[in-house]
Formats: sequence, structure tokens, C-alpha cells
Amino acid sequence: MRDRFRYWFDTTMARGTPALIGWLGLASGVLILTVATLAVLISPGDSDRHGHWAGVAWRSMLRTLDAGTMGDDEGSGPFLALMLAATVGGLLIVSALIGVLTTGLEAKLTELRKGRSKIVERDHTVVLGWSDQVFTVIAELVEANQSRRRSTVAILADHDKVEMEDALRARVGDTGRTRVVCRRGNPLKVADLELVSPGTARSIVVLAPPVADPDTHVIKVLLSLGTRVWDDGRPHVVAAVQDGTNLPAARLAGGPSARVIDADDIAIRLIVQSHRQSGLSQVCSDLLDFKGHEFYMRTEPSLVGTAYGDALLAYELGIPVGLRRPDGGVLVNPPMDTVIAADDEVIVLAEDDLLIRRARERPAVVEAAIATAVRRDPAPARTLVIGWNHRAPKIIRLLDEFVEAGSGLTVTGLCEDPRDDLEDLRNLTIDFVPGDPTVRATLEGLDVGTYQHVVVLSDEAFEPHLADARTLVTLLHLRDMEESLGDPYSIVSEINDDANREVAQVTKADDFVVSAKLISLMLTQLSENRHLYDVFFDLLDPAGSEIYLKPAADYVTPGAVVGFATVIEAARRRGETAIGHRLRERFHRPPDYGVVLNPDKSAPLTLSADDRVIVIAED
Repeated sequence: MRDRFRYWFDTTMARGTPALIGWLGLASGVLILTVATLAVLISPGDSDRHGHWAGVAWRSMLRTLDAGTMGDDEGSGPFLALMLAATVGGLLIVSALIGVLTTGLEAKLTELRKGRSKIVERDHTVVLGWSDQVFTVIAELVEANQSRRRSTVAILADHDKVEMEDALRARVGDTGRTRVVCRRGNPLKVADLELVSPGTARSIVVLAPPVADPDTHVIKVLLSLGTRVWDDGRPHVVAAVQDGTNLPAARLAGGPSARVIDADDIAIRLIVQSHRQSGLSQVCSDLLDFKGHEFYMRTEPSLVGTAYGDALLAYELGIPVGLRRPDGGVLVNPPMDTVIAADDEVIVLAEDDLLIRRARERPAVVEAAIATAVRRDPAPARTLVIGWNHRAPKIIRLLDEFVEAGSGLTVTGLCEDPRDDLEDLRNLTIDFVPGDPTVRATLEGLDVGTYQHVVVLSDEAFEPHLADARTLVTLLHLRDMEESLGDPYSIVSEINDDANREVAQVTKADDFVVSAKLISLMLTQLSENRHLYDVFFDLLDPAGSEIYLKPAADYVTPGAVVGFATVIEAARRRGETAIGHRLRERFHRPPDYGVVLNPDKSAPLTLSADDRVIVIAED
């Protein structure tokens, strides 16, 4: 019986703070009742004077809880001895109670700091995983939620909760009306997923961790989400894979509600198109950044029956760029005579959806300033690719589809000769010159003045920060050589860390592609509106309409004072949608690098022959 009692006692004590408090309460009750009963039996006279048994029990309880109460006691020796026993026993019990409460509170605070409690939120955004991308995603979600009264972002990652919060405060800063909640757990475990209440979330963003095989982790997380039972409908999920060969598996794991993008493919397309259209990367950054201008989809009953071309000047603040059909199909820069149907949504480029409003009257168009475009027949070009990584072969193959027959391409870097793997090219002839591009003599030996385009890739043989440093050195050599040669070529460079972009501006390269940041921005945009995937895919697909930066002289007379409405009209007559311009004198000035999207249609604007008009066109 003694062993059984000890086992039962140990079991109850192991239940934690509530059980300890219960035992201390029981001990207090036993002490109070025992002292009151003994006082009545040993000193009945004193007991009668203090209210019999009930009164003595009350006085015994007061002395148990407060030792100072004993100072006013009067009575016989046995009675005072019993009161003293109650006081001493109370000191022990109260001290133990304080210790138990302190320990319990510390344990609860430690548990809360571990981030293992379940959140209770609705219509929030869930971010699964932790990497450098999380800072861009959170910053963009904070910016997107500025117009909302209250919003929440929940992060679930296998990292210390306090460390995540400290890192967010250091890298993101004040989150305004958006509350960011961190929870520690493994996104691969269904039980841990419940900590961030995914069933009531608006959207879920899956981030790839910085490991050797990030795609496997992303696919497992998508499968983990797929095994969960969704009560109120499944929120849409967005994710990115690094290797395009894993895209089918990831999309199968994510199911129909998931949008999985190919990060490598997007980076390749941006590099190739930036090579042809310097400044494109900055335009894309502005379109994807919630601090700039974004695409919004809205029904516009007043435009039903209107041709798309006639609707281009229908908004005071905003520019239509396409239509979304009821079946989900997206038409970016459709034919100008396309009629807007009743169930169509107009895709509008604007700074904020709250600022989109119809114009009271159409802005003036200066007919005399509209220029006649000069047709330029494409000619073979020479391109220099400096550096090498796993994307380089795909970049070269995509370049081969765009350039004219007879074009040339030279590869230089600390890599093996890639020509054996690229023998099936149709329009490009490849040369290979081994060497270290950070050494000036290597570049001088290439006769870089004979090239029209230079693409500097991040070398995967080095750590990202070291690769960026080597890229900066190469760019400095190229810029110094270009100034002495008279600006014969354009330079597009790949950067790993966006923080290095402002540093790299001293090199005055024509464009920088920070693929990791652009992917983070795109994931955030898709988390807010999953239908934008089709818009971005169309803009990056060579088969559809793409973004071009064309000479301003093709649209308006250089030096003429016009409104941007005149530029829109000039582009419309060419079957194009004008969405902004880029000023030559600000090409290398952060933060916009000369790019102005959705300008005021009536404000005076003077464009020079060296400026560019940003249009969405088929070629």
C-alpha cells in the first residue's frame, strides 16, 4: 500500500504546477482544520472566547496566510502554541506556493517563447519556411496591407521563435498595422501546421530553405498540405522550385489550388530579355513591388461594349493593360478592337486599387507631336557571356531563339568548354575563351569593343557574397574599358544579394537582375491575387506580348511638350500599350533608375531621343 500510495503521489506531482498548487491547498486545509480542532479540545476556554471552532478555524487560516496576524493573540500557553504552529506551517506553505507559482510562470513564459501555442486568426497569410526570402516577403505583405485596418502574417519554421522575431525587427523594421506572429515547428508535420491555423488562412506561401536540395523540401511541404482535411475550403498556396524538372511533381503535390512557379525559368527569361531590353529588370521590380505600381483586376460596367483601345484613356489614375475573361483566360495587350464584355475584368496598372477612378473627360492628345515609327530591320549581333552557372546553357539556348542568324556569342570564365553541349544551336556561333574575368588582361584580350551586348553571370563556383564581389570587379573593368571605347555595348549583370545593387551602381551597368528578390516579390503578389500568375507568365513568354523599352522618338517628337496621353495614343496606333517611360539622365540613379510607370496623363512631359517608352507589345 505504501508503494502504491507513493506511485500515485509521484504521478500527481508530475502533472506540473496545477497539481502542486492542489497539494499545497490540501496541506493548508489540513493544517487549519487540525489546529482549530486541537484548540477546541486542549483549550476550550480560549476557543469559546474566539468564536468556538468556526472562529478558531478562521483565525488559524489568517495566521497561516499572514504571519503578522499572530502579534495580537491572547490566551493560554497551549492556545498560543497552536497559533504559533499554524503561523510556522503557513510560512512554509506560502513560501512553497510562491516558489511553485514563480516556477510555473517561468515555465509558461519559456513555453510561449518557444512558439508552440496555436494562433486563432482568420483571413491571414501563412508563411512556411525560413530563408533570406522571408524578409522581402514580409516587407511586401506589410506594404500590401497598409489599406487594411488589421492584418496578420503567421510564420512557421524550425527556428527559434525569439531569433526569428529579432531578425525580422532588424531587417524589416516597423510592420505598422500588420501583426507578424512566429511559431516554431516543422512544416512537414501536420500537427505543427495547426499552430498557424492554415484552415482559416487567406493564402499560404511556401519558401525554399537554404539547403542542398530545396525543391525536395518544397514538394514535401506541398504534400503535407495536401494530406490535411480542409473544413472551410482550402486557401490558395504559392511556392517556387529552383529546378524546372521538379515543376510537374511540385504542381501534382500542390493540387489545383496551388500556384508553383519555376524560379530558374523566370530568372533565365529575365536575363535574356534584359539583355535585349536594358532596364527591364527594374520595370519588373516596380511591377512586382507593392511600393510601386501593381496590376489590379476589376469589373467596369461603364466600359462594357467599349473597344480595348478606346479604354486606354478611360482612367484618370491607371492604365488598362489587358482583360480577364470569365473562363479565367487572360489577354494581355489584346487587339485594339477587342470589345469589353459584361463579365470581363479589366486588368489595370495602378499605384493602389483605391486610387483607380474613371476620368471625367478624356485627356488631350497632341496630334502634331505623334511621330512615325522608324522600322529597324534586325541584324546579327555579338554577345559576350562572362561567368558560368547551371542556368547558362538555358540562357544561351533562349538567346538563340531571339537573335538573328549569323549572330555570335563568346563565353569566358573559369569553366570548362561548353560548346560540346551546345552543338544544336541554329542562329548562334559560340566561341570559348578560358580565363579569370576579374583580371583586366583577360577582358582586354577579348576585344570587348566588338560586342553589342555583355552578360555577366554569377559564378556558382564561389559563395554568393564572393561571387557578387567578383561580379563587381568585372563590372568595374568593363565600365572603365567602355568609357575609353565610346560606349559600344550594353551590360546586364546577375546579382545574388539585392543589398549589393546600390553598391554596384558605381559600375553604371545598364541593368541588374536580382533573381532571388524578384521571385520573392512574385510569390507575394500571387499570395494576394493568384490570378496574376497568368498575367506575369504572359509577359515573360516570348510567344505573347512582352515588355519593351523602345526609343521615345518612335512615339513622339523629341523635345515636344506633351502629356503621357499622347504617348498612349501613339502606342495604340501601333497595337501597343504604353505603361511608362525611362529617362536617360536618371538611368543610374536609385531608387527608380529612371523608370516611371503610370505617369500623370495630362502633366507636361518632354522626352528626348535617348529616353525610352515602356510598352507592352508582341515585338
